Amino acid sequence: MCGFAGFIDPGRSAGEMKALASSMGDTIVHRGPDDAGAWVDEESGIALAHRRLSVVDLSAAGHQPMESSSGRYVIAFNGEIYNHLQLREQLEASTSQPLSWRGHSDTETLLAAFEQLGIKQTLEACVGMFAIVLWDRMERRLTLMRDRFGEKPLYYGWVNNAFVFASELKALRCFPGFDNSVSRESLAAYLRFSHVPAPLTIYENLYKLEPASLVSFNGAQRETSGKPQTQSYWSLSDVAENGITNRINDEDEALHTIETGLLESVRLQSCADVPLGAFLSGGVD
Repeated sequence: MCGFAGFIDPGRSAGEMKALASSMGDTIVHRGPDDAGAWVDEESGIALAHRRLSVVDLSAAGHQPMESSSGRYVIAFNGEIYNHLQLREQLEASTSQPLSWRGHSDTETLLAAFEQLGIKQTLEACVGMFAIVLWDRMERRLTLMRDRFGEKPLYYGWVNNAFVFASELKALRCFPGFDNSVSRESLAAYLRFSHVPAPLTIYENLYKLEPASLVSFNGAQRETSGKPQTQSYWSLSDVAENGITNRINDEDEALHTIETGLLESVRLQSCADVPLGAFLSGGVD
């Protein structure tokens, strides 16, 4: 599974930041029992913590938070990028300088793609499930990203004047001074729908990042309430409309297209350095 947590809160010492980030990560140890890491930038007031469930590249080369080869980007990542080996090939083919890989993790592939392609183009190229936090040391900008269908969770918002983010709300509740009240709007939605719809959470000033979205936060920003502006990088309705416009009318061709897509999906998701299992019912019983 994996999970991460972190915050931007200038004014704390590096030791205090690392201890706090680690304690936030410890609340979600069930998401990643295999490895733990914390990274801080005292000058910018940012700290990242990661809990790892090792699936691809079990070595220390897959340890997170991970820095890019240039040192510009730092990432904490939860999920899998199924086509990351193909992305590596594309990145290598598009540069005259040979890329130096430390390992074979999809996390490292993501960092190289962010450096070479940029954030939006990388997300559009990725096939997978993910929640990502990326710190740009050059622009001092934090970006949170979530996969197309929201398979991996990601929460963010404000606690005690600090910008916080995590894979689960419990990691945010342990931030010092947490006193966010229960959202009446969210409570009403829960009573009506039996769940709290995104981007709301049960707490005021804390939000779920919606599927196929990203949100950026500049370290210089000091707003301490309100939902930051999100951006969408993919649209299900656009895909559906394109399918209607370019529909396949031949039954044999349609069946072949579906079979090819399913086989390719299974092939991509069968790459791992640990034993794999599958629920044959798909959970639809």
